[in-house]
Amino acid sequence: MIGRGKETKMRVAHEATGEGTTLVGPSFPSRHRAGPLSGAAYLDAFVPLLVDLYGEGWCAGGNLSVLFKAAAQDGEMLSAQATPGRERARLEMRSAAMALICQGTGADHADAGSELSRRLLTQEAAPRSAIRILAGVSIGAEIHDLALSLPGAAAGAALSPSEVVELAAAALSPVVGADLAHKGQLGGVEIQFLEGPLRAGAAYLARTRLHAITESPEAEACWFDVLIADPKAGKDQARVTFCLRFMKTASPLWT
Repeated sequence: MIGRGKETKMRVAHEATGEGTTLVGPSFPSRHRAGPLSGAAYLDAFVPLLVDLYGEGWCAGGNLSVLFKAAAQDGEMLSAQATPGRERARLEMRSAAMALICQGTGADHADAGSELSRRLLTQEAAPRSAIRILAGVSIGAEIHDLALSLPGAAAGAALSPSEVVELAAAALSPVVGADLAHKGQLGGVEIQFLEGPLRAGAAYLARTRLHAITESPEAEACWFDVLIADPKAGKDQARVTFCLRFMKTASPLWT
């Protein structure tokens, strides 16, 4: 959960750099989690840095967008950092050995120049003949009226970024199919709060739209949005964009 108690316990170190003042969070041990959301837990380490930069308002209308570059070993010490810029902050998470685990951007507004937005614009659509794993998925496909809720110990508490991703992940099976929903890897994820924060135990309705299917020598990937709305107010509360990768070496269709 996002909460003042948790945030104030996080001490932030400041390091002077040529770009501005880089905020560095305290080191913490990686905890391995199986499944497509294994990297989502790392997102929470950026929250104290973004709130330090932009204030509590970040939780209402801010943006957090990252691409995952490497997997951390279980128990490996990690640290997050944020370097403020004119339009957005540059985010990085590194291991104690300085391996880059993820990189991205954070902002206090709807950010058309976020990490995932820019990467999606540079992706070339894969020809259908090159797609095997995601052959049953169609660009432009939409799903409506998906019921979402994330029960929590403290009903009404604000959801952390990792919990927002977990909430939105209920859409994975409808988007890619039940057989593939647990076989993907989180290549990247973006959270755009619109009227946040989202709350534990609250009932939401979601709709999805698949933007792109891409292919590389290592994987096939699908890029899609999950828009999360408050059914009572009839307004979108947040958007979660997924880049879900399916490794070719793990599929009998490619081996």
